[in-house]
Amino acid sequence: MEREAALDRVEAIIDAVDEGPMPVPVREVWVYGDVALGLDPIDRLDVYVTKDLLMRSDDADAAAEFERSHGVKGVGKSVSAEWARQFPEHIRANDNGYAAPEKCLAAHLLPDDEPIHLEVCNAPFDRNVKQRLKGALDRGAYEQVLDPRGVQLYGEGRRATETMAKLRGGDLPFPTLSGALEMLGVDDGEAAAIADAVRDYRDRQEGATVRGDVV
Repeated sequence: MEREAALDRVEAIIDAVDEGPMPVPVREVWVYGDVALGLDPIDRLDVYVTKDLLMRSDDADAAAEFERSHGVKGVGKSVSAEWARQFPEHIRANDNGYAAPEKCLAAHLLPDDEPIHLEVCNAPFDRNVKQRLKGALDRGAYEQVLDPRGVQLYGEGRRATETMAKLRGGDLPFPTLSGALEMLGVDDGEAAAIADAVRDYRDRQEGATVRGDVV
């Protein structure tokens, strides 16, 4: 993926979040990994969004309505009924038949045929990096580590315009992935093994992918 095209896609994602509506409130948008490093082209575009939960139903009749029309439960509870009525083609369910916020976000924000990975979590990027690293080290699941080299481009309704300009100019210095992990306290040998595992895992992915996480 050409770098300029990847950053144009990021801008389009931020436009969509800023203009709304979204399946769930989106508080932050980050990019991380290859695109943050200034590589051109990049193998995959990695985007992270911090979402909020819907705290109450925004439409008491929506759940029954969309269960009848789409066979999906939980509209108005796990995802916004306003959004679902405007973008019914993007409604996605989990294996239990309930509307899945991360899948709905991916359907809304990402073209199917572009190499983009979307991480969706209720926790900010920095916090989730540490949480995922701890879990991966405990289980030996190195491929699940979240690359800590991230750049926040949107937060609390505001765009980081200057940061985006620096990102487009390739002016943000970052270490290697193993170096970044060492800065988080991982010893050098294990950091190198994690970097290899993350790279191998990413190389096996195709098209648009999404992962939802709760911390």
